[in-house]
Amino acid sequence: MKNGIIYQGPSLLDGAPIVVIANYSKSNRKTGGVVQTYILRADMNPLEASKTGADFSICGDCKHRGTPTTDKTRKTAAKRTCYVILGQGVLVTYRAFLRGYYPKADNFEARAAIGKGRIVRLGTYGDPAAVPDYVWEQLLSGADSWLAYSHQSGWRADLAMQSADTMAQAIAHWQAGRRTFRVVQALAEVDKAREVLCPASAEAGRRTTCEACKLCAGLATKSPKSVAIVQH
Repeated sequence: MKNGIIYQGPSLLDGAPIVVIANYSKSNRKTGGVVQTYILRADMNPLEASKTGADFSICGDCKHRGTPTTDKTRKTAAKRTCYVILGQGVLVTYRAFLRGYYPKADNFEARAAIGKGRIVRLGTYGDPAAVPDYVWEQLLSGADSWLAYSHQSGWRADLAMQSADTMAQAIAHWQAGRRTFRVVQALAEVDKAREVLCPASAEAGRRTTCEACKLCAGLATKSPKSVAIVQH
């Protein structure tokens, strides 16, 4: 089983309707062959959700969402800095969902079948904290490994890298015993004592893929270091 709707119900962040679609793909050069998961508002186009601020349901208080706007010349929120381009894979996935393309995969057997023997990415778009834990636990039950990131402080540090936008945030997470994934502006900002540059990044020469690296699995990895990447 390569894809399916693994959850459709209320967001744990604000109760609004969301849908989570899992899709195994090898098309992403950086990640390699992984199960991508898209966390979307079930009731509106992702561009509209961004522009109106309704994407809080899937992204929480992440600062990279930008600011809601009524500017008719814009398709998404103002000052949006998220690296995910909504008009590409996210919008394609949402439109396929509306067409009824994805089968239901909202039970233990189906979720486990999609993840079995594969690398799973929790939140290709959206924050995994918006989704009930059991969904991820079932999806990962037979998985080889996973990648996970959350801007919701402290969410499942056993599974997820804690997204840090500043050194102060990173230090606070480190002191709490969590690993971080930190976006920096330049290579010189990487704390070599406590961080490693993402090996799949352009700055690291794309030495590997996320599929092979497996560093971004929260506290489940044996690596004592956190991960940093230059903003792109």
